[in-house]
Amino acid sequence: MSEQDEQRAASGLRRELPDEVPPSKSPADAAGSADAPGTERTQAERAGLTGRQRLVKGLWPPRLTRAQLIVALLLFGLGFGLAVQVASNSEGDGALRGARQEDLVRILDELDDRSQRLEDEKQGLEKQRDELENSSDQAEEARRQTLEKERQLGILAGTVAAQGPGITVTIEDTKGTVEANMLLDAIQELRAAGAEAIQVNGVRVVAGTYLADSDDSVSVDGNKINAPYRFQVIGKPQDLEPALNIPGGVVQTLEKEQATVTVERSSKIVVDALRAAKRPDYARSSSQ
Repeated sequence: MSEQDEQRAASGLRRELPDEVPPSKSPADAAGSADAPGTERTQAERAGLTGRQRLVKGLWPPRLTRAQLIVALLLFGLGFGLAVQVASNSEGDGALRGARQEDLVRILDELDDRSQRLEDEKQGLEKQRDELENSSDQAEEARRQTLEKERQLGILAGTVAAQGPGITVTIEDTKGTVEANMLLDAIQELRAAGAEAIQVNGVRVVAGTYLADSDDSVSVDGNKINAPYRFQVIGKPQDLEPALNIPGGVVQTLEKEQATVTVERSSKIVVDALRAAKRPDYARSSSQ
């Protein structure tokens, strides 16, 4: 067959076949095409929005639920509490962080001495208990311990004179800058270091002692005292003196106020200022 005959046969075959008709779309296909990402992108492009504008539109305004708001408040409160705790710890450690090695060693020695004093007191009480339990004459032993306890309480109450080793602290205040609260800090530091009897310018310091500013001086339990302020303290000198000289302690605070502080150790300190025994108005011994 020639080439012309093949062309004629193909033309006849095309005329016999029907024209191709594109398949119609079903309703499901139409819905699927409407939900396709391309359709959504086409709608955004028709609206004239760029990618950044669509991102901003999706993030703002924020859509917060009640649960998200409660979680945010709880996280804020937790963070604030942690910040306050870290700040307080930093302030408390600031004084020791800048201290010299010798000062740190002295502070550790002071803590060891305090622990030893507590341990000695514990052993003394245990010994008293054993003596009461094992003494053949428990009544006499109890009477002896009662008298000893009365003497000790008399020293603490200021009704009995006392003597023993200790220190003498003299505070020179030529500028008149020393206030009552500074002297009170010194008394509290001495008590914490184991002071057993304290006397300031002839006034006995007891548990109920109060200090107040009075014109250009200070009053102790209503008794006006003037500079120089002289503390006579009975206790272990090796514990009392370092307690006043710790970094940021009493001595450094007073020196910042241009006061001069001298501390002298002594093997015998006499505290002879007495307080009148005061009978309580309402409290009575439970043994009566």
